[in-house]
Amino acid sequence: MTKTSEWRDERNRKSLARLEKALPDIFPSAVLARALARPFIPPMPRLAIDGYWRAHPLRADRLARALAAKSGTPKGWTWRLASTRKNDLPKTFRFPPTPYRERKFALGPGCCCLCGQAVYRLGWHEDLWDAGPNKKAAWHAACVAAWNFWSAPSDHVRLLKRAQAHRCGVTGKRLLKTAEVDHRVPLFRVWQEERDRPWPELLGYWGVPNLQVINRAAHAEKCATEAGYRSQQRGEQPGL
Repeated sequence: MTKTSEWRDERNRKSLARLEKALPDIFPSAVLARALARPFIPPMPRLAIDGYWRAHPLRADRLARALAAKSGTPKGWTWRLASTRKNDLPKTFRFPPTPYRERKFALGPGCCCLCGQAVYRLGWHEDLWDAGPNKKAAWHAACVAAWNFWSAPSDHVRLLKRAQAHRCGVTGKRLLKTAEVDHRVPLFRVWQEERDRPWPELLGYWGVPNLQVINRAAHAEKCATEAGYRSQQRGEQPGL
C-alpha cells in the first residue's frame, strides 16, 4: 500500500506539473476543481474537460439539446433512415437523428457535427479565449458525452436512479437492484408518430425528458403492452 501510494503521489506530481504548464490563462473553474480532486490528476487540459463531461452525462445531455435548439432544423431536412450500407443516414430509428452529420447539411470544420454550433479551443462550447472556432475540431466535448449517453443510457443507470430519488418511474415503488432504463415514449412510436417534429425537439426523446428507470416486472409489462400495440399496427393478432 505504501509503494502504491508513493507511486500515485509521484504520478500526480508529474501530472499536475504538466497540467499547470499547459493550462491556459482562462479555464472553466468547475472542470479544474474536479480534475484536481481526482485520484489521478489528468495531465492535460483537454483530458480534464473530457473527464468532466463523462462524469456529468446528464449535464451534457441538457447542454447538447440546448445547443441544437440554437442551431435549429436545417432547411429542407427530414428524418430518414438509410436504404443502403453506403448511405450516410442512420441505419435505425434507435439512434437519434443527426442532420449535421449528413454530407448534404454538414457545416464543415470548426462546427460540431452533432449540434451544429461552433467548436472552440479544447472542445469547449464557448469562446472563452476569443480565439474563434477550432477548425480542427468537429465535436464539442459535451456533445460526445451526450451522444454516448443517448446511445447507451443503460450505462448510466446509477445516475438516473439518483435523479428519480430511487423510485420506480411507473409504480412509484422503491427501485430494486434489477431495475432497468426505459424510454417513456418508445422509440418506434417516435419514428412512427413524431418524426415531423422540429429536430431539436426530437432529441429530447433520447435524453433525460424521455428516460426513466423502472423495476424489471413493470418493464416487462410495459414491453408486452408495446408489443401488442405494434402487432395491432401491423394488423396481426397479439401472440402470433
